Amino acid sequence: MSNFGFGFHGSSDDNDGNDDGADRNNSNGRNGGGNGGNGRDNGGYDDPFGFGANPFGFLFGGQGGQGGPGQQGPGIGDILGQFGAMLSGFGRDMNSPDAQGPVNYALAGRIARQQITGPAARNPSVHDSQAVAESVRLVELWLDEATVLPAGATGSTAFSAEKWLEETMPRWRRIIDPLASQLGDATLSGLPEEARAQLGPMAGMLSQINGMNFGMQLGHALGELAKEVSMSTQWGIPLAEGTVAAVATGRLDDLSKKLGAERRETLIYLAAREAAHLRLFRHVPWLVERLILDVEEFATGLSLDNSALEEATREFNPEMMGDPAKMQEMMERLQNQDLAPKIVSSTDHARIRLETSLSLVEGWVDVVVGDALGTRLPATAGIQAAWSVFRDTTQPGMAMLSRTVGINLAAPKATQAADLWSRLTFAVGKERRDQVWNHPDFLPVDSDLDAPAEFIDSILAENEGRDFDPISEIEKLERERGKDDSDGDKGDGR
Repeated sequence: MSNFGFGFHGSSDDNDGNDDGADRNNSNGRNGGGNGGNGRDNGGYDDPFGFGANPFGFLFGGQGGQGGPGQQGPGIGDILGQFGAMLSGFGRDMNSPDAQGPVNYALAGRIARQQITGPAARNPSVHDSQAVAESVRLVELWLDEATVLPAGATGSTAFSAEKWLEETMPRWRRIIDPLASQLGDATLSGLPEEARAQLGPMAGMLSQINGMNFGMQLGHALGELAKEVSMSTQWGIPLAEGTVAAVATGRLDDLSKKLGAERRETLIYLAAREAAHLRLFRHVPWLVERLILDVEEFATGLSLDNSALEEATREFNPEMMGDPAKMQEMMERLQNQDLAPKIVSSTDHARIRLETSLSLVEGWVDVVVGDALGTRLPATAGIQAAWSVFRDTTQPGMAMLSRTVGINLAAPKATQAADLWSRLTFAVGKERRDQVWNHPDFLPVDSDLDAPAEFIDSILAENEGRDFDPISEIEKLERERGKDDSDGDKGDGR
């Protein structure tokens, strides 16, 4: 971890001289054995040991197997050297403290870093950090008029994909560990009882293998997410510790095309979303812990559904081994089937509650940012609409994470939540709207997002009830009755 944690880039920052936007050198370990970058350039990311798309390509000529016709392949010493480098990296990952537990995070981190290429790999310059700082200062002034929650950002910075990986890994571990642990147990429990009894001391080795498997898959997912991330709170949860507004300036050009906006407009919009998220997370202290607890509760009910594989194996008859035609027919039939275990959960209510909470966060940010920027940034409406499409479109990294551990941090009802918050703001104002965050029991539930009228009516009824002061009404009634008695006395001539 860095000593500033998504903090300020001062004049002495190591990145200050990187204004030319060049990629980092390869000393950070992304290229594994030294020749492994070629595998990524060929469009793949299945290269955990740094030998490219073909792990045995070095046997057929040239560096890393890239030699052409007539080129002599490397000698046996080169082959053994590269094989030794692979085993050395494998050994480091196995023996690292980060390899203990349900996930081999040493392997996950190495695979994730190997995938970071192109604009995502560029270190931000001093100019980038200054641009982020100016944008955050500007939008904080505008946000003050759109919400009663005070500013939550304590600083600002521009960050790279690898910096995001470094800063978010502690929280990823807390999110992923309970999921991977439960799935690892489910893998062992899915074995036949006789096989489990014979494992004995091999059970620990099987757990390590599971940890490596999760590590490899998680590494691929985090690598993709690192290339997709544009701000530290993008998925409705603060994955980085601290309260620094962080924007991935290397993503601005690509995002500007997707949002149909100028680069400066995109930066202001991202800064506004980041700052709005941080207001919510800093001043609603129970929110982050609630989101994590929903993940942990969801994990307790995870299991693996092997029914597809079990159904396929029922069709197998040992006598078919002697009939090539029947074997070929069965193999062709199985080839078109997905026999991989499916992740299922008996605690689906926790997943629904998590998705609802994430949607409420994203919807609230949509409304607050829209109100703050609407009259000041003419392109806001178009950017908001394009952002909603971008957010709702399946992103490869999040889809891979879902396949690996069964969790998805997308906000599937963010648009419905934004409509609820917008209507509530119109009905009762921003101050009463933001008071809904005072306690988790005050928040809308999943059904409220589909039909918000009843929830809004309940808030309106509470407001009307607050206007009724029974003591004041009694005193008023007594004054009126006293006045009537006084008038009656005068009429009688007393």
